[in-house]
Amino acid sequence: MWLLILSFATSVILTGFVIRYQHLHNHVSGDHDFDGPQKFHTAITPRIGGVAILMGIAIATLYQWIVNPTLGMLLVLVLVASLPVFIAGIAEDLTKRVGVKMRLLAGFIAGLLFLWFFDITTMRFGFGALDVWLNHPWFVILFLAFGVTGLSNAYNIIDGFNGLASMVAIITCLAIAYVAFKVSDPLVLHLAFILIGAIAGFFLWNYPRGLIFLGDGGAYLIGFVIAVLSIALVARNSSVSPWFAIMVNAYPIFETLFTIWRRSVHQGKNPGLPDGAHFHSLIYRRIMRWAHPGDQSYWANAKTSPYLWVLSSVGVIPALLWWNSTPALMASAVVFVILYNLTYRQIVTFRTPNWLGSPPKKSKSISKSID
Repeated sequence: MWLLILSFATSVILTGFVIRYQHLHNHVSGDHDFDGPQKFHTAITPRIGGVAILMGIAIATLYQWIVNPTLGMLLVLVLVASLPVFIAGIAEDLTKRVGVKMRLLAGFIAGLLFLWFFDITTMRFGFGALDVWLNHPWFVILFLAFGVTGLSNAYNIIDGFNGLASMVAIITCLAIAYVAFKVSDPLVLHLAFILIGAIAGFFLWNYPRGLIFLGDGGAYLIGFVIAVLSIALVARNSSVSPWFAIMVNAYPIFETLFTIWRRSVHQGKNPGLPDGAHFHSLIYRRIMRWAHPGDQSYWANAKTSPYLWVLSSVGVIPALLWWNSTPALMASAVVFVILYNLTYRQIVTFRTPNWLGSPPKKSKSISKSID
């Protein structure tokens, strides 16, 4: 609990300083782009919230290293491994010149460093054919490094509205912390609480008013650490199903996979380009903008995120209930994918379910397009 308090205090104070003195750095750190398809803010806002989160993690890690050098050193290794992906993300926030490929490469390098530091060369998946391949250390390393890269990027993809990515991350970390407590894994438990505190300190300033953004640095950092937590929990505890790692991250994982398919296969476009048809974008365009016509205040933005918190929980709750049952989690994954696809299709075709707040019906010709 002290680690959570320390990371929270560090993050909330540093985030406050970044906001208070933004007039000194907004020309470099501010998000000046209001026209992108994924942009929904109306004022120049600093996008370096990841700096405060990193410092929150670092200060809590230093404290843990002082009181418990053995455990603290493991946390230091995680922090060191995260630096490539964080540096690439924050460089993009400041220069707007670091391409997607470079950021993905940085995420892959960070993943390799984590796997090397913790000597993770074996993994289970629950599929016979894939598990055969997972007996080969080189395949495990490549597979997991790609997984770390993907989840890091996934949090950058879902970071579209005030409080969205940060609260999804907190919900995920709470679930991971619960299972880590159940299996007595101090490394995962301590790191989960450190990350919760660091994100919560940022969240208080980001939601609902959006006074600061995560930026690529913050989103990639959060995604990386959650990937580390998910992999470490499964690798270090045989009683935890490998599908727990998938289901607890179901929303960001499937949002990313669905985006790649939709952009590259369905639309024939580059999946790395900015996109205005993510699930969270549709919630805003088809539900919130209809419910609050002409409202450009932060409330229309902020009211979008809770819809996606609920969607994330649809994956997290089964992970909590059946964290040690691969068949149950596989079935839950199928249900999640079906619900996601059905709901997305209904919103796109202007047949939004009543429980989401249905907008007026549109003609078939209009419903074939996406705003």
